[in-house]
Amino acid sequence: MGRQRLDSPTLEEVAALAGVGRGTVSRVVNNAAGVRDSTRRAVQRAIAELGYVPNLAARSLAGRRADAVALVMTERHWRLFGEPFFAETVRAVSDSLADTGMQLLLTLVRTDVERRRFVEYARGGRVDGTLLMSLRADDRLPDMLGEAGLPTVLLGRRSDDERVTYVDADNVGGARDAVTHLLGGGRTKIATITGPLDMYAARCRLRGYQEALARAGAESPPSLAVEGDFTEESGRRAMTELIARHPDLDGVFAASDTTAAGALTALRAAGRRVPEDVAVIGFDDFPLAQHTDPRLTTVRQPVDDIGRALVRLLMAEIAEPAVAWQHVILRTELVLRGSA
Repeated sequence: MGRQRLDSPTLEEVAALAGVGRGTVSRVVNNAAGVRDSTRRAVQRAIAELGYVPNLAARSLAGRRADAVALVMTERHWRLFGEPFFAETVRAVSDSLADTGMQLLLTLVRTDVERRRFVEYARGGRVDGTLLMSLRADDRLPDMLGEAGLPTVLLGRRSDDERVTYVDADNVGGARDAVTHLLGGGRTKIATITGPLDMYAARCRLRGYQEALARAGAESPPSLAVEGDFTEESGRRAMTELIARHPDLDGVFAASDTTAAGALTALRAAGRRVPEDVAVIGFDDFPLAQHTDPRLTTVRQPVDDIGRALVRLLMAEIAEPAVAWQHVILRTELVLRGSA
């Protein structure tokens, strides 16, 4: 039975315990030929006793690759995996990987135990790189992967001071365009339903909303903003609360299409016409936006471009770790339909 240690045993420690050279341990780890059975068994016993986990670098020395990429979803709430954002992202990344020969592995990591387990799994050479999505501000997983020397690219970021390569959409600019459009249509009391504010994307969309109102000299008291969680139910609940607070509101910017769909349901239940009484704009432009009643005006995220950029940057990191982190922010586009 292996001894419990706080640090990670090294290849050299395995070699010393087995009484062989470092190269012999590497050949055993990589299942190479030319090692006597007795020597192989001695190395395997040392590996088991020390609890050694071969890392990605050791495997690459032998010219081996896993030919697999992990797409890691860190969302803590199971119900959110049913939202279109996850399905669309998986599709975009999968399509972009199609010509690389890489296998896509989907992994859910929600707790500290699962974080440590995934890092050990990845360090064992089972994946060549990782893509992370749905990160909260306090998530240390990108840092843990970086410390382990594993190529990592984020979809989105945790803060303005992100020190990992990432791809993001222009969340501030997209939200600002949406609210500017509402103002240009004569709306004077515009509310917002945010995403969870421990996510950087949600805070950026709120900032874009606030900037557009400030530039126009329009009022934006805190009571015009209600926090949601990107789900339809949170949109319905928040919209009901906003109508009660501000019966005269005439515009709403929702931080996702699913949130906007919930808002439309609540407005209909309250007898408000869209867009005649209240104009509504969402964010994402997933297929759902074309099936609401009325069809949803929304901010389009370039999901396919995001998928291509994620894969391109990760393949570059796998081939040769970059000296600098690369930060890519892609443009959004306001798509006009019937709701605003």
